[in-house]
Amino acid sequence: MFYAIILFVLAGIAEIGGGYLIWLWLREGKPFYWGVFGGLSLALYGVIATFQSFPSFGRVYAAYGGVFIVLSVLWGWLIDKKTPDLYD
Repeated sequence: MFYAIILFVLAGIAEIGGGYLIWLWLREGKPFYWGVFGGLSLALYGVIATFQSFPSFGRVYAAYGGVFIVLSVLWGWLIDKKTPDLYD
């Protein structure tokens, strides 16, 4: 179970971090290589999920969805300095 949780957290960081880097590149005018690293991070996210030992991709992806939501709120709080509100 610990292995699965670590993989979910790593996948979440890769996905959210990759999307964030691409956002910064396209919306905030950061250098092109930020977008390249963002794309590589998103590709890594796709690979990390394959290391899960569960036999069904659908179940793994559904469970990961909950982890992604929690990590997204934490990312906004810690990285973007946006305190979660009632709607988060």
